[in-house]
Amino acid sequence: MLRWAIIFFIIALVAAVLGFGGISGMSFEIAKFIAIIAVILFVVSLLVGGMRGRGPRV
Repeated sequence: MLRWAIIFFIIALVAAVLGFGGISGMSFEIAKFIAIIAVILFVVSLLVGGMRGRGPRV
């Protein structure tokens, strides 16, 4: 998922350099949204993994 955010960010940078303001802004917003979703899923994964814990080693 983070890979998609990076791809859209690169598209936004290229579009900004070439002067396509609308495409650049839209790609940046998509990249930002996907990056936020990735961070939220990462935090949820950390919390669930921490609550589940590991059993005692024998």
